[in-house]
Amino acid sequence: MPRPLVLASASPFRRALIERLGVPFSVSRPEVDETRMPGESAEALVRRLAGAKARTVAARQPEALVIGSDQVAVLGERILGKPGDRERAIEQLRESAGRRVDFLTGLCLVDGITGRMEVDVVPFTVVFRPLTLAQIEAYVDRDRPFNSAGSFKSEGLGIALFERMEGTDPTALVVLPLIRLVSMLKDAGFDVLVQAD
Repeated sequence: MPRPLVLASASPFRRALIERLGVPFSVSRPEVDETRMPGESAEALVRRLAGAKARTVAARQPEALVIGSDQVAVLGERILGKPGDRERAIEQLRESAGRRVDFLTGLCLVDGITGRMEVDVVPFTVVFRPLTLAQIEAYVDRDRPFNSAGSFKSEGLGIALFERMEGTDPTALVVLPLIRLVSMLKDAGFDVLVQAD
């Protein structure tokens, strides 16, 4: 009997990605303060939050393998959060147009039985096309990326904003790096190729 697998996230994007693996899992929303600590780097932030989310849920479900994840977008030295509304999304995309944005996704797997925790940060880079204000406004009005770091949905029309993408795992851009997750699960004795329905 395979170990219960739990996603410590309420994100529909993460849920949809894990569904691609064809393994049974459940979802549990972690209650974690996501405030950045003073002086904390983007990498340290996503590493800490991915771990905190997984540990919080593992404390409630100690028999499970728990997956935690967190992502930030970085433009230059600045972390781009979720815009929340149309105006901020347009402003973020105006700043990103013609520039490189690095996405850092923290990934953590906690084994509730052994207490073993594996944490990693998976980078992925997007280079935006030069964009006009009219193009940005049209995109934002169509895709409404208000709850997406960087103000786009790469799984939707957002792909049209890019000149190129750089990285080893394109699913990292959508918020959950499946290639790395599959390796972590295998290290914990959960082989998705054998466990798949």
